[in-house]
Amino acid sequence: MIWIVTLTVLILFLLASMTVGAAMGNLGFVLTKTFSTLPFHRAMGEVIWNVSSNYNLFAIPLYIMLGQLLVKSGIAQRTYRAMDKWLSWLPGGLLHANIASSAIFAATSGSSVATAATMGTISFPECRRFGYNEGFFAASIAAGGTLGILIPPSINLIVYGFLTNTSIPKLFVAGIVPGVLLAVLFMVIIFVVCILNPSIGSDSTKATMAERLESLKDLIPIFMVFIVVLGSIYTGLATPTESAALGVLVSTAITAYYKKLNWKTFVEATEGTVRTTGMIMLILFAAYFLNFIFLSLGVTKQITDFIDALGFSPSNTLFAIICMYIILGVFIETLSMMALTIPVVHPIIVSLGYDPIWFGVVMILLVEMALITPPVGLNLYVTQGVRAGGSIRDIIVWIVPFVVAIVLMIMLLIKFPALALILT
Repeated sequence: MIWIVTLTVLILFLLASMTVGAAMGNLGFVLTKTFSTLPFHRAMGEVIWNVSSNYNLFAIPLYIMLGQLLVKSGIAQRTYRAMDKWLSWLPGGLLHANIASSAIFAATSGSSVATAATMGTISFPECRRFGYNEGFFAASIAAGGTLGILIPPSINLIVYGFLTNTSIPKLFVAGIVPGVLLAVLFMVIIFVVCILNPSIGSDSTKATMAERLESLKDLIPIFMVFIVVLGSIYTGLATPTESAALGVLVSTAITAYYKKLNWKTFVEATEGTVRTTGMIMLILFAAYFLNFIFLSLGVTKQITDFIDALGFSPSNTLFAIICMYIILGVFIETLSMMALTIPVVHPIIVSLGYDPIWFGVVMILLVEMALITPPVGLNLYVTQGVRAGGSIRDIIVWIVPFVVAIVLMIMLLIKFPALALILT
């Protein structure tokens, strides 16, 4: 009965266009009023205070600010031009530059949507200039954007680590190898498609070796940020929050070096940071309150006992959980999906003997898939918005090969868990 009421009320709230954070918070009130004689809802203030005072969460606005400053400094454009010079000789030309630039920018952005929007703004003029198939070109940007939450630093990995009390530094390190492999898989997909249908791509530019070597200087700033952020964590010199602060300092210096640091830039970067942080924190506060209600009512234990009673093998249970996330990803925004499900799913995964760090990477891959599957695939809409023309349907058609690549990456991680754990 609790789950019938939970699902019904949640769906009604969402259909009423209530924000996800507000829907989860109000759902907690409905459940405690309906199924308990104790006033569990009065603990809301303490729950939110405990969440908001968590030191690790301060990393989220810092990483967002870091990405905002680098976008304003023009580093993304410089990175894209460098990748174009190095990869334009491959079948597909700029399509490979889309993926490679997204992977490099992901090492400083922490957000898939921001990565897709930035790369799309930079690359679409070149797409039309050289006559690429716009649907496939946009699909490559949407897919490349998903790397923003897998290659560290990742805001979603911070959220996962926070919700599960898992080491965020280890999660960051675990995302490196799968992130690079997924970028390579995307580029293999592009290579094969362009070999089979050469009209899709184009040889965008011809660059000499001297020009390629010259372009390497444009990659130095973004690799400096990556080394400072990940290097300080990996060597134990800084916590994720401290490394984020170091990253902001370095990105500020880079922005100043390129003479882009002014009052307008600072205000725009701050506004973007505050808006995104506010949205994320509202969802986290509501998710923690709802999880507290679930625990107080015994719902989480009921689910775990129900799974155990089914007698499924660990692999079958994992398969069922993956299928659940694929289905949910079609209908629910990704961060909300994580906040709603992880507190319930994580204990099941741990009880089955799976490594929570490994599952964190699998979880992010499932979130990446949700970002590029309609009807709620945010990256699809962001890319279409930047494209400013044509129909989103041709993006949806061409996104299918990239979804297959993500599924293949999940299968590889299940078969070879060391891909995520080798550096941890």
